[in-house]
Amino acid sequence: MRKLQESDIPAVRLYPLGDAAVVVHFGDVIGEETHRQVRAFVAYLAKHPFEGLVEYVPAFTTVTVFYDPWRISRKGDLNPYTKVTGFLQRMLPYAVGDGKEQAPRLVEIPVLYGGEAGPDLPFVAELNGLREEEVIALHSGQVYLVCMIGFAPGFPYLAGLNPKIAAPRRESPRPEVPAGSVGIGGIQTGIYPLPIPGGWQLIGRTPVSLFNPDSTSPSLLQAGDRVRFVPIAEGEFYERKELRHEP
Repeated sequence: MRKLQESDIPAVRLYPLGDAAVVVHFGDVIGEETHRQVRAFVAYLAKHPFEGLVEYVPAFTTVTVFYDPWRISRKGDLNPYTKVTGFLQRMLPYAVGDGKEQAPRLVEIPVLYGGEAGPDLPFVAELNGLREEEVIALHSGQVYLVCMIGFAPGFPYLAGLNPKIAAPRRESPRPEVPAGSVGIGGIQTGIYPLPIPGGWQLIGRTPVSLFNPDSTSPSLLQAGDRVRFVPIAEGEFYERKELRHEP
C-alpha cells in the first residue's frame, strides 16, 4: 500500500478509552469519505496487527482499538498507551487516504413490508404525506451503506435513507421486537437481528438471519457492505422461514 506524505494525512485524533483501548477519531462528519478512511484503517490493521492487539471496533467516524496492557508493557519503558498510540500513528500514513480498497459487497435483503411484519408502516406514510406503497418504493429504491454493527449483535446501522421517509423513534419502545424486523430511526434504517427491545418504527421484516453465533462469521453484514432491500410477498416470506425450520 502506498505511503502518504505527512501533509496528505487527514486530521486524525487519538485518545484513550479507559486503560486498555485507544479511539482513533477520523472526523466529526458522518459521510462516505470519513467512513472510507475508517474501513481503510481497519483493513490495514487486520493485515498488520501489533503484538498485544485484542480487537478493534469500527463505528461511524472512529475505530476503537483494544489492547492487552500487560502484554504491551513487557518490553521498554514507555507506558502501554504511549506505545499503542505510537504504533497506530505510524500506521496512519499507510492505512488511510490512498483511495484504494476492494469493491464493497452488495447484499440483498428480502423484506415483507407492512401488515403484522411492519406495523408502523401506516404511521411512517401518514407522517410524511405518502402512501404506504410510496414508502416501500423509496425504502427499497436505495442502496445503503453499513456504517457500523452495534446496539445488538449483528445489528447494522444503515446510512442512505431517503429523508422523505424519515421518522422519529417511538415514544414508548416495544419490550420485544421480532428478529428480522426492519425499522426506521430518524434518517437511518436498520434490521433487528434478535428479539430484543427497540423503539424504531417497524415497516417490514426479513426472513434472513442477521446473526448466527455458531457461524465462523456470526454477523451476516459487516461495516462497509452495501445493502439493498427487495420487497417480497407473504408466501415467499414464510417459505424462506420454513427453509430455516422456524415457525
